[in-house]
Parts: sequence; structure tokens; C-alpha cells
Amino acid sequence: MHLPRPLQLAIEKAADTAQFKQLSTAREELTRRYQQPAKGQFMTTKAERLSYLISRMPATFAAVSKALESIRERANLSIRSLADLGAGPGTASWAFAEYFPELEEFNPVEMDRELQLIGKQLAQSSDREGLRRAVWQESNLEKVESLPPADAVVFSYSVGELKQEILLPLIDRAWESAGQLLLIVEPGTPAGFERIRSIRQHLIDKGAFLIAPCPHPGACPMTGSDWCHFAARVERSSLHRRIKGGTMGFEDEKFSYVAAVKQSVILPGSRILAGPEIHSGHVTLKLCTLEGLKRETISKKRGELYKLARKAEWGSSLP
Repeated sequence: MHLPRPLQLAIEKAADTAQFKQLSTAREELTRRYQQPAKGQFMTTKAERLSYLISRMPATFAAVSKALESIRERANLSIRSLADLGAGPGTASWAFAEYFPELEEFNPVEMDRELQLIGKQLAQSSDREGLRRAVWQESNLEKVESLPPADAVVFSYSVGELKQEILLPLIDRAWESAGQLLLIVEPGTPAGFERIRSIRQHLIDKGAFLIAPCPHPGACPMTGSDWCHFAARVERSSLHRRIKGGTMGFEDEKFSYVAAVKQSVILPGSRILAGPEIHSGHVTLKLCTLEGLKRETISKKRGELYKLARKAEWGSSLP
């Protein structure tokens, strides 16, 4: 998966306004802060914000896009308005724009004014008028007085920045603001998954209908040191490879997510929770099902299901 071409070119143009050494040093500092989070502003300099565009925007875009793929499999939603909460430079808005051509009203909420300005500049490269004319709101999610009502509401890598006592009340407000869909995407770490699990159960208790990734609304079967997460393969540009000091043309972004809708949908029979183990004549899968977690071997004798399993990926659903 890769960024839309106009967005990639806009990022490269923005990166040209800083020296590469500054960008590289800034990326290393952001990585350190990401691994050892502390209260305070995550990005403080222009170089840090630009390095974020290069090194993290593609991965965030890919994770949100992968979640939207699973959502679109289950329901034909018509999303005409979006509230992007904790929007950063508007990454999730770009992903939604790719999946919902009817989307025309974008409302990103972001407290970092400089990141807002960058997001507005990037949006001018889009051929989507709604994205170019997005109505940005400068607000701290912990203090925001009102959330814009929208068909879809998304938190993309932003709830982890919130105080615990703020999180679930904000989720309540976001759910009330969402006309059709609420999507929360977090890093695919044990801590990120625990936030997702807590939000998942809270939404179920509120009467929300799950649409992805869970194949059932029962108690989450994950126990012990295991956690539910998925992977999105990200195509690296030459600038992306250079700033990360890597040679591979791709990277895998690990993420956890939950999506809920206002109307019930038919859920799949199972969700694949790890890379399929493909052998001659059979495929072994780690599955989440209504009966809990299980490993299932699907042989060639099972016909169509075997064909589906052979083509399936980590994160795919099965009947």
C-alpha cells in the first residue's frame, strides 16, 4: 500500500524546505519519544513535523486503509461527512477520501497549530474539493467543548495520548456524534490493544454494533500475553528509505482497531489473527471465532473454503 501520488509529491516538496540532516536527527528523536512516551507535546520543531510526514504518515495511512477494507467488506456505507479527531496532518482524512468517493465534508480536529498548517498545505495537492476545503478545528481532545457531527468519526493513533479518565467519556461523545461509523485505530502493541479492548467492550455496553475486526460481540477471548493486532504492508519511497536508513522497499505497520456502526451487520464466521501457514494440501490458521480462539487446519478436501484460505491474509475474514 502506498500514499496517493499527489500526497507523496506534496510531502517531498515540504521536505525540501529543511536539510536532510535535520530531518534524520528529528526522526531519531521522535522514535525515542514514541518508545518512551511522556506527557507534553510530541512534536515541537518544524524538522520533527516534517520527519513525521516522511516516516509515519505512510504507515498511519496504510493502517487506516486496511481497517476500511475490512469495514467495506461488511457494509455498503455512504459516508458524506467525516470528523477526524486528533487528526495530525490529516492522514485518516486522506484514507477515507480514497475509500469513499462521495465524502465531501471533512472536519479534522487537531491541537498542534503548525501541524494543522502542514495538513492544510498537503490537502491543496488533492483533487478532492472537500479535502482542500476541510474545516479544521484547533482543539485539545481532552478539553474540546463540542465534536462535529458526521457520518463517520475516526480516532487515528490519537486515543493513546489521552488521560484514562477522559478516554471513555470522549468515546461516548464521539459515538453520539457519529451518524453511521466510529473507527478507532491504535498501535499494534499490547498497550494499544488494551485500549482497543476497553473501548470495544464499552461500545458494546452502549448498544453499538461491531463491524470489524471482531466476528462476534462476545467477550474478547485474548488472554495472557497475547494481543490482537494486524499488519499493513507499506511501500517505502526513496526518501522514506533514506530517512530510516533502510534498504527494503517496504515495511509492515502493526496496528489494532475496532469499528462500530449504528445498524447491525452480518459478521464473518472468523477473523485470521496471524499469517496463514500454507503447506502442500492444507492451510493452518489462527482464528478468532464465536467459540473463542482456535487453530484450524483446512485441507484441500474442504473445496471452496480451502481456496479461500489459500488466498487469505493476516486480518482476512472467513465465512
